[in-house]
Amino acid sequence: MSTFTTELLVQEEDIGKRLDIFLHKNLKPYSRSFIKKIINDNGVKINEKYENAQSYKVKPKDLIQISFVEKEINLIPKKIKLDIIYEDEDLIVINKQTGVSVHPGAGDFENTIANGLAFRFKELSNLNGKLRPGIVHRLDKDTTGLLLVAKNNNTHAQLAEQFEKHSIIRTYWALVWGNPRPLNSRIETLIVRSDRNRQMMMVSENKGKKAITSYKTLEVFNNQNIPRISLIECQLETGRTHQIRVHMKYKKNSIVGDQIYGKKLPKFKNIDKNLDKILKGINRQMLHAKSISFFHPIRKENLSFDTKLPKDMNNLINMLKTKSK
Repeated sequence: MSTFTTELLVQEEDIGKRLDIFLHKNLKPYSRSFIKKIINDNGVKINEKYENAQSYKVKPKDLIQISFVEKEINLIPKKIKLDIIYEDEDLIVINKQTGVSVHPGAGDFENTIANGLAFRFKELSNLNGKLRPGIVHRLDKDTTGLLLVAKNNNTHAQLAEQFEKHSIIRTYWALVWGNPRPLNSRIETLIVRSDRNRQMMMVSENKGKKAITSYKTLEVFNNQNIPRISLIECQLETGRTHQIRVHMKYKKNSIVGDQIYGKKLPKFKNIDKNLDKILKGINRQMLHAKSISFFHPIRKENLSFDTKLPKDMNNLINMLKTKSK
């Protein structure tokens, strides 16, 4: 058995609901009695403090963390489109689409990559528990790009060790507001959960975990009829929650479309109408895990994979290139 942990965000329509009712709504596979047992057994933290009262009324900005030992709850296999770009006897490389969570949690237990994997493959590693079969690392729900999946525990353990040693090279492309100064640099900070909003992470000067992101500016788009936007490439030396998004906010170059760490779309004078329409239609961070390189633990060879940008990022880049000429 393994421990399953997830976090839930309190939405506006849930404010004031009892804790047990809120959890039952958002943890659909679990019964009301099972939810009550989790609360009674110190399985629920609110803003990092244990909460044992089922009648607690959830509040805005509450960070609710649920942890319990998996028992008889099974992952629901579901036919979900998986863009598999590589597969062998030991591992899989998936090109993840936007809007899809990697594994169950936060109220979604049926429409994740993990559900799709359980439907398609009979055997996957179980080192991260039966609700996260094969999942070695993760991407945010609205971040697209390459994801490694292990078919067996031996492969999983060795890939996890490579992640810990930072020997796996992951390259991300992002569109950010403005142009970073300097154009190429290395960001090294501590990252910790925000005191003001427990659902967010933030840079701290004296507490948290070390986070290192190297970036270089690939292109700056600028013209009198378009806002200044830059295309950057990032490499992670660590893998903290929301790391690139937090670091670019820290640089005051938040990622275009970021609903949590970004800024509201500014009003631009004389902006090209077609570009304005594209910008207003963006509802997720323009962040893509473009390439990954690692050592195959069984075949004993280096592998590298690269994927094209998703349609929404590609359309925006093409429009910016056209209008900045």
